[in-house]
Amino acid sequence: MGYYFRLSPRPPFRLDLTVWALRRQAHNRMDGWESETYRRVWRYGDGWLKVRLWQTQGDPDPFLEGEIYEGPQDERTVSWVRAQLTWMLSLDRDLGPFYAVAAADPRPASLAARYRGLRPPRFPSLFEGLVNAVACQQLSLHLGITLLNRLSELCREGVGEMDWVYPFPDPRSLLRQEVTALRDLGFSRQKVTALRALAEEAAAGGLEREDWQGLPNAAALQRLLRLRGIGRWSAEYVLLRALGRLDVFPGDDVGARKALARWLETNSSLDYAQVAHRLRPWQPYAGMVYFLLLMRRLEGEGRMWNPSDELPMSQADQADRR
Repeated sequence: MGYYFRLSPRPPFRLDLTVWALRRQAHNRMDGWESETYRRVWRYGDGWLKVRLWQTQGDPDPFLEGEIYEGPQDERTVSWVRAQLTWMLSLDRDLGPFYAVAAADPRPASLAARYRGLRPPRFPSLFEGLVNAVACQQLSLHLGITLLNRLSELCREGVGEMDWVYPFPDPRSLLRQEVTALRDLGFSRQKVTALRALAEEAAAGGLEREDWQGLPNAAALQRLLRLRGIGRWSAEYVLLRALGRLDVFPGDDVGARKALARWLETNSSLDYAQVAHRLRPWQPYAGMVYFLLLMRRLEGEGRMWNPSDELPMSQADQADRR
């Protein structure tokens, strides 16, 4: 018997859309999605927490229920899980100002309406955001997620019997791996060096999210660029996806640039400066445009159901989870 808890996001909210923006690829094994349920495994103290979350009520009063189905089951643990999920899924974020900006222009208004309830997800730690960035550098997103799956499986020692969701590596578990083992996963020598340097920085306390949240974008960007293996694309990716800076659109992201050009119906490609220029009317929410275009691409690839459908949750489905 698990330990159940509840969460009440600000409306509008759709768990399905938000989780898909977080996981990006159907084969992501760190952020599980099956039968309308999000699943995540975390290292917690000397053990592990296995958690699942589902949406039982849509707008105007969205409501989520969750369960710790393995690991400590007490109020302190539940408080920690609630805080993690609130951060990752932006449950407490007020997007009213964004919807007001979008409503003034038919182009973003159409996207915002189609994917209404999407929240901009955030990685639970700066370390996880940086590792994601390094893994995906100069590779397709599909291959980048594949490498992260392999890394998570390699570093999951001590987790006991596992299902199809892997815990994301913590810094110390990554540092325990031999360089040859990391190379055998498919990481280049340069990426292995960067991953180990990031893990050392995190283990030493240099990547605590609370120490970064108050930094202006420019200062955070410069600090990120001083880390091993982190260039402008990776730094901006982390600003948006790990620190939640919604005024950031990673302008060096080739896929995002192409998606933006298609959406704007321009025949020419966009460079970094042109991306910033074309997004200026929708600031400080360029990052929301990034996530909405990601949804548009995922839908176009047939990777999720029609987002205009009603929230896929029956009373029978709810009962089955208890």
